[in-house]
Amino acid sequence: MIGQIGDPVADVERIAVLRANALGDFIFVLPALDALRAAYPNAELVLLGAPWHARLLRHRPGPVDRVLVVPPAEGIRTAGVAEPEPSEEAMARFLADARRERFDLALQMHGGGANSNPLVAALGARLTAGLRAENAPPLDRWMRYVYYQPEIVRYLEVAGLVGAPPVRLTPQLAVTGADLAEARDVLGEPTGPRVALHPGASDPRRRWPAERFAEVADALVDDGYEVVVTGTPDERELADQVVAAARVPVRSLVGALSLGGLIGCYAECQVVVSNDTGPVHVAAAVGTPTVGIFWVGNLLNCATPLRARHRPIGSWTLNCPVCGVDCSREIYPDRPGDGDCPHRVSFVTDVPTVEVLAAVADLVGNQH
Repeated sequence: MIGQIGDPVADVERIAVLRANALGDFIFVLPALDALRAAYPNAELVLLGAPWHARLLRHRPGPVDRVLVVPPAEGIRTAGVAEPEPSEEAMARFLADARRERFDLALQMHGGGANSNPLVAALGARLTAGLRAENAPPLDRWMRYVYYQPEIVRYLEVAGLVGAPPVRLTPQLAVTGADLAEARDVLGEPTGPRVALHPGASDPRRRWPAERFAEVADALVDDGYEVVVTGTPDERELADQVVAAARVPVRSLVGALSLGGLIGCYAECQVVVSNDTGPVHVAAAVGTPTVGIFWVGNLLNCATPLRARHRPIGSWTLNCPVCGVDCSREIYPDRPGDGDCPHRVSFVTDVPTVEVLAAVADLVGNQH
């Protein structure tokens, strides 16, 4: 059993869950959503998320019935392309509409709660529950936000506050026919067993050097694999660096696939090799073996605990390579003391290429 399971709530017809952040963050919360669905099978489960959640989950089997898009707001989510900047008027309209939903439960699975707990409390639900950091107001039922904890377990504990015990410990994301069709239209027939490399990450400290990804590509193509490079439009330069540094043909898919198409691509790969970022967690959630490159703090919080099909490889760098400051508790900008180190250089360069290639070979061997 994970954590303490609270009393279930009677007569629940509609549940709101606030989780409006990035792709990997959504994957982490899937087991908690599955737990809520199992505990309240007749309730409508509404994700308070971003526009991309609505696009991803439309017509996709899973625990979420509907997405209610939260407007951009400080500490909740940043404005996307073509979206208006945060405004009090937009949030007031959203909360007025949300209160008319008459939520029975509202759960905060969005972080420490300084900004998100007031939003959840303002939904007008019969009962609120979630996380609480020291600078956050309480909800009806809450547990302390402690930074170093596996993210999946963190949100399973939140679901447990309202009487929803775990039904699984690893995320599962459904792959649709549309996902596979898009991927096949773009990629065509494979020239060999396919491996995807993802060299991007939003934080430069989590990026393995592009030339190391190129070395992986060279070795894999020499062994008969087809290698593709994935990335968001913002990561085009990184993908191009990998393609340019490789001495073998490597194809960049940046800009060629939607998120659904990326899911379809990963679902048919032998292995995905990636930095610690959303796509590596997506690949694992659709059942594809992964080799993930993690800074040690993120290894504790974010890496899958499974080893039959996954090989997270950790960097043990604790001090900034530029100024030498101990960043073991400061790797994220919102951690106390992060201002002591302004540098955003890679903390994972010490991970050797040979270790990544050995992990790929081991995983491919285990598939036969």
